[in-house]
Amino acid sequence: MADVDETDTIVSRILTGYSTITVVGASNAVEKPAHYVPEHMQAHGWRIIPVNLAAGTILGETAYRTLADVPEQVGLVDVFRPAVATPDIARQAVAAGATALWLQLHITSAEARQIAQEAGLLYVENRCLIIEQRRLRLNAPT
Repeated sequence: MADVDETDTIVSRILTGYSTITVVGASNAVEKPAHYVPEHMQAHGWRIIPVNLAAGTILGETAYRTLADVPEQVGLVDVFRPAVATPDIARQAVAAGATALWLQLHITSAEARQIAQEAGLLYVENRCLIIEQRRLRLNAPT
């Protein structure tokens, strides 16, 4: 596992290098982190592409059922799903051409980490985008 300094470097690289966040497990339920975290990032300039099996619209954006359904290049994939689901999501992210995988706070998976790292993806787990964005005082790259 990456040490704190290395993880901080990766976190900073992701937040300064990606202007779009594809959010797996995005939600319309305002009380859920899967809603208010992407909403916060959207308010700070990041474009959000929601992925949710129910599809529809989330945060004013078209939601897609799977990563494979996203009709454009996927870069950063942010995950709000249980840890047990993350290895499959990591495989989907690799297949979709993603270059970074972020598992939100309290989500860790050695298998997802291995899949992502073997494919060369930047990888962060058990970190919250809001906390890191505020700590580093960053807005989306232009």
